[in-house]
This record gives sequence, C-alpha cells and structure tokens, in this order.
Amino acid sequence: MVIMAFGVVLGTGGSSIISRALGAKELEKAERTLGSVFSLSLILSILISIPCLLFLDFILGIFGATPGIMPYAVEYLEYIIMGAVFFVFGVAVQNIVRAEGNARLAMNAMLIGAGLNILLDPLLMFGFGMGVQGAAIATVLSQAVSSVWLLQYCLKGKGAVHFKSRYLKPELKIVKEIGSIGVGSFVMQVSASVMMIFVYNALATYGGDVAIAVFGTIIKVNSFIFLPLLGMAFGLQPIVGYNFGAKQFGRIAEAVKLNIIATMTFGTFGLRMIYLFTGQILGIFSADPEYLDVGIHAVKIMLLGMPLIGLNIVSMTVFQALGKARPSFLLSLSRQVLFLIPLVVILPRFYELDGVWAAYPISDLLSFLLSGYLLLRVYRIFKEHPGSSGIGTGKELAASRGFE
Repeated sequence: MVIMAFGVVLGTGGSSIISRALGAKELEKAERTLGSVFSLSLILSILISIPCLLFLDFILGIFGATPGIMPYAVEYLEYIIMGAVFFVFGVAVQNIVRAEGNARLAMNAMLIGAGLNILLDPLLMFGFGMGVQGAAIATVLSQAVSSVWLLQYCLKGKGAVHFKSRYLKPELKIVKEIGSIGVGSFVMQVSASVMMIFVYNALATYGGDVAIAVFGTIIKVNSFIFLPLLGMAFGLQPIVGYNFGAKQFGRIAEAVKLNIIATMTFGTFGLRMIYLFTGQILGIFSADPEYLDVGIHAVKIMLLGMPLIGLNIVSMTVFQALGKARPSFLLSLSRQVLFLIPLVVILPRFYELDGVWAAYPISDLLSFLLSGYLLLRVYRIFKEHPGSSGIGTGKELAASRGFE
C-alpha cells in the first residue's frame, strides 16, 4: 500500500498540473511535468526499495507478522519490492493519461494488469508449483505489462502531452507542486492502515473474533459503493483542472454540482439496497447465527453515513484539481484521522461495540459538514464568475477572494 501511495502522489499531483496546463494552453509546462513524473517514478522506487529490502524482517515485525507467517511474507514481498518501479510508474501514469481525457486507456491498462494477474496466479502458484513466490511474480509481471502498455502510449506521442527526453531532469518547482498537491492522497492511503490498527484493537476488545469477521465483511460490501464513488470523482478531476486553466469557471460549478448529485444519489441507492438485503448479503460469507445477528445490527449503524461520503471525495478531488494543497490535505485527514480515530477510541468506552460501529457514520457526518463548508466557498466564486473575461487567471481569482 505504501509503495502504491507514492505512485498516487505523483499521479495526483502531476495530473492536476497537467490538466490545468492543458486548459491554459501551456503545453510545454505539461510536457515538463510528464518528464518529471517519469524520472521521479524511478528515483522514488529506488529510494523505497533499498531500505525496505534491507530491513524487511524488521518492518514485517512492526506490522505483526508471526514466526509462522514471516518466511512467506518475506518471500512474497522481496519480489514485490524489487518490482516497485512498475507499481509507482503504473499508478502515476494512469492518472496522467486520465488527466488528458483518455480515461478509456487508463481503464484498459488497469484491466490488462488485473486480468493477467488472475491468469498467472494459478498458473505459477499451482501449475509450476511456485507457491507464494509464484503469486508475487505474477503480480509484478502483470503490473509490468500494464506499465509498458502505458509507456508505449507516452513514447509514441499519441496523447495530448508528448514525452520529451530533455524534460527528464526533475524541476524543483514542479516537484514541489506535485508533492504539495499529492501529499493529501498519500496521507489518505497511509492513514487507512493506521486507522485500521485502532479499529481492530477496539473490535478485539469489545467484540472479539465475530466482530472482526463482521467488520471485514462490511468493508468488502462497502467497497461496491465506495469504489464507484471514487470513479466518479476521478472523472471529475480532469474536467475541473482543464476548465480552471481555461478560466471557464461556470463549467466547473456545473460539473461539481452534477457530480455531487450523482454521488449522493448513488450512495443513497446503495445504502437502500444493502438495507433491503442485509441478511442475504451477510449469508454469502457465513451462516453462523451469532455472526448474522452481530452483522445485521452493525450494518444498520456503520453504513448509515454512506450517502454523505461522496461529498468528501468530490471536495478533495476538486481541491487537488485546482492545485489547492491545504484544503485538499485537510480533507484527506478529516474522515479517517481527525474524526474517526478519536471516535473509535472514545465512543466504545461508553457504548462498547456499538460505539465502534457508530464512529463511522458520525465521522462521515463531520467530514460532510467540513467538506460542504470548504467546497461552498470556492463554488460561490465560480458561480459569480462563470466566464473568463477580464478576471485574470484562476489562481489570481481565488487569491483575490482569500481562497489560497
């Protein structure tokens, strides 16, 4: 997850700069950014891989690997770490390609990698008897093929932004901007792991193995709603960035409004379907009566804030697309770190296991209110200045209204 997070930093930051540069007709800046993303993918991969390989046993020990699991974890992760460049590059360039407006290519690259992994896993693990080693090699090979697919697209100059070797040297100004915009996504990725530590500790203390099993199931079910919401936000990012660069602020306001309506409607519909078929959904994973009793009760509480989640995702995406690092960073921290972790620590002391479940909708509500407040400020600016005539750049407009 941490390796992928570095790719997310480069992809989120780089795609924001590129989409705004394309909108402003600053093609050279977009090409310089692409070159920096290419070189940073290699540099960061090396910087990550060396210490991880040297201290792999120690790192796994921190994450709780038992003596029985340790040999398999080491065997698997050694290959994954050695293939880090494919993970970082692949994730980063998928975002860049999406910023150009070529979402289909980004999706195809992802599907190629996932499909190949599904085929190679059983072949190498069981057909060639390679076990865990085969699973790792299959994952790296699949990601490598996906990355090469994206690389040839960039090298052949098929997109709006062409790769030029003279821009491979990272530019400090661009690197800083990529980092400041992308750090929010990095924090969101890493904080999810930190948050899980607190949640699992609370579940183990107040609910035991059954509560932990129920939580794992709910997370799986929730992903069927959460991932489409994430996809809608990804589709919004290049629209916002391009029109911000082109100073077409009315289009941004309209796109944001439609995206919020779509995500909240989808979240509400998803929650309704889960509520209607809670027993049947949980029954797919286990028929144990205690599991079902705990699970049905937990779903009703834990997923209550699902219709509100979309606004937080949309708001963070909008600020990343606009190049506004501070509000984006704040929103990336809000749901999981600022709100959820304290609630998971405090509420169970008073309400035991129900406190763990209730921490989620309460944090969703608080994030919803914070996201709405921040997004409404910039939304009003764009509604008041729908066109580009005589108002300077998007950055100047935001600064003039006290929104940095």
